[in-house]
Amino acid sequence: MGGFRGHQAIGTVAAIGGGVIGGGWVAAFLGSGRAVRLHDPAPGAEARTRAHVTQAWPQMAALELARADDDWAGRLSFHETVEDAIEGADFVQESTPERSDVKRALFAELDRLVPADVLVGSSTSSLPISDLQAGLSTAARFVLGHPFNPVHLIPLVEVGGGDATDPAAVDTALAFYAALGKEPVRLNREVFGHIGNRLTSAMFREAVRLVAEGYASVEDVDRAIRFGPALKWAIQGQFTTFHTSGGAGGLAEFLPKFVPGILKRWETMADPPLGDPALQAELVRQMEAATDGRSVEEIARRQDALLMAMLALMGRDQAGQP
Repeated sequence: MGGFRGHQAIGTVAAIGGGVIGGGWVAAFLGSGRAVRLHDPAPGAEARTRAHVTQAWPQMAALELARADDDWAGRLSFHETVEDAIEGADFVQESTPERSDVKRALFAELDRLVPADVLVGSSTSSLPISDLQAGLSTAARFVLGHPFNPVHLIPLVEVGGGDATDPAAVDTALAFYAALGKEPVRLNREVFGHIGNRLTSAMFREAVRLVAEGYASVEDVDRAIRFGPALKWAIQGQFTTFHTSGGAGGLAEFLPKFVPGILKRWETMADPPLGDPALQAELVRQMEAATDGRSVEEIARRQDALLMAMLALMGRDQAGQP
């Protein structure tokens, strides 16, 4: 097994899909000095992608993820077919809609067209690679490469493989994403939703229930997260936060002290009726009240500005440290 192109040899990336996630990947690849060949059949994809990269570039330059004076436009090309886009590519990143049928059809096409030593990374936010690679002759080179939005700013990439993936392919993908300035984490076993989305889904489950049953408003649930645990999570994650919360003995001291309370909280938790249109409408109403007329774009601009400040404060060389 093995025999894949090493991360040092990846100079050109084929990006299949240029939406919010795909466009962010395009910016990240270009920022690293690589060439990108994009295929996206959606009307206006080229203009949207160029605008996305143009907006992202000063932010990446400020974080030293790109050079401010880099003329990236000449390294970005657009192609009408998947076959044209993958020509000469050393790595393929797919960011197509989160539908099994769409991704399976694309994987089968890439299986036929892409040289066997070229890795294919999937941005799927939940789907297991095993389901998408099943029956392919080159299944060994298909890997998970799931980023977080905004892709050009958030360092995390979840990397793993399916039942048929060669471990060497996962190792190569980890090294490649790290070379982009990302913070890749290895998914040792497949699970629907991977790591980050399962954690955020668990948090959202309880957040919705607290609102649905009248314990707190959308605004105050968000404030409880922002001004409480999230401040520590950005620094050190969940396990290390508990490690520093139980006394000098760390997690070994924390667990006997606080596990009984945690278990009792778990016993009171249950699924809220999130599928209920009335509850969805109430969550939207409260969200609109909390944002007080600010547009999504305005909120996102503030989000990105604060993200940049946080990343600069943390320091790229400290990312991933406990």
